[in-house]
Amino acid sequence: MTAKKPPIKEMLKQLIAAPSMSSVSPAFDSSNREVIDLLATWLEALGFHVEITPLPSQPSKANLLASYGRIDEHSQGLMFAGHTDTVPYDQHSWHHDPFSLTEHNNRLYGLGTSDMKSFFALAIEAIQPFSASDLKQPFFILATADEESSMDGAITLVEQGCPNVRYAVIGEPTGLRPVNAHKGIMMESIRLTGRSGHSSNPALGVNALEAMQLVINDLILWRGQLQQRYQDDRFTVPVPTLNLGYIQGGDNPNRICEQCELHFDLRALPGMDLNDLRQEIRQRLHTLFRQSAIHWQLTSLINGTAALHTDAQSAIVKAAEKQSCHHSHAVAFCTEGPYLTELGIETIILGPGDIEQAHQPDEYLALDRIQPTVELLSKLIRQFCL
Repeated sequence: MTAKKPPIKEMLKQLIAAPSMSSVSPAFDSSNREVIDLLATWLEALGFHVEITPLPSQPSKANLLASYGRIDEHSQGLMFAGHTDTVPYDQHSWHHDPFSLTEHNNRLYGLGTSDMKSFFALAIEAIQPFSASDLKQPFFILATADEESSMDGAITLVEQGCPNVRYAVIGEPTGLRPVNAHKGIMMESIRLTGRSGHSSNPALGVNALEAMQLVINDLILWRGQLQQRYQDDRFTVPVPTLNLGYIQGGDNPNRICEQCELHFDLRALPGMDLNDLRQEIRQRLHTLFRQSAIHWQLTSLINGTAALHTDAQSAIVKAAEKQSCHHSHAVAFCTEGPYLTELGIETIILGPGDIEQAHQPDEYLALDRIQPTVELLSKLIRQFCL
């Protein structure tokens, strides 16, 4: 391969310097196009065919899908994938500039070093020894938008399609230990509406705040039932979890509360269908209030992401286990993996960062992870593309 690219640390420096935060709060949300354009420039210089797809719902953000090697109708290649966005940061908690790659004590500090901009530079480095004519199967790099907030990038990819890819490695922080399963997530809102009135006489109104107590009790009861029905000992927390995270209702102590809203999340195990779970919630709310003057509304705060499970006998799982010298395992955090699975792609999660660094002040990537990651990724390219 004769095309030039920046040295690996220069790529890391430029990626970290390009802000690409995504957030449900518009005050913190920003475009990822600077990162996408950097990747496009480097990959095109190396001979990749690059497609940039703006998100229909957010045209200032985009996905990138780059291919390398010959593709025909029978091609079934390997893809290295990841998200370009980071979470927002607390400036007062950082001792280093979040947007300036800082080397200190054998660590590289910066926002996105671990989760997970660095993976793109290492993936590009890993393809260096191979020319397109070497490849018997094509190689792909996927860079998505908005994984940290809406998952709109992954949703756009599913709508677009991703043919000719059979195996994928998502470079989320796993400490170079392969992950073949993780929990799914759904976030829901329940809004109750009663009738306001003077608090001196409860008969003058219908108290939504008191009715929400019934909902909370029932959700806790349902959580226990789910944990009896579903267990998976591969996970550190081997049961589904349900967290009551937010509640708001009423406006004054001497007024009967007319409206009350509760937000909660549910972390589902593999085999649990999110739509089925939502239907169970609807049925329970219907049962609670079918003879009540309370009106209820269930709304999904996010589309939700299914759990991931890639069979331990999959070729990509076995190859990652061999090259990393670690057995595959399950984690609680969520990734874009299920969206790739929906496209028929056998997917693992494997990256150089550590999840303990993700979303933390002074996020860093250990320097001694760089070369082992490049070597491991190169071996996977050799196995699946040559």
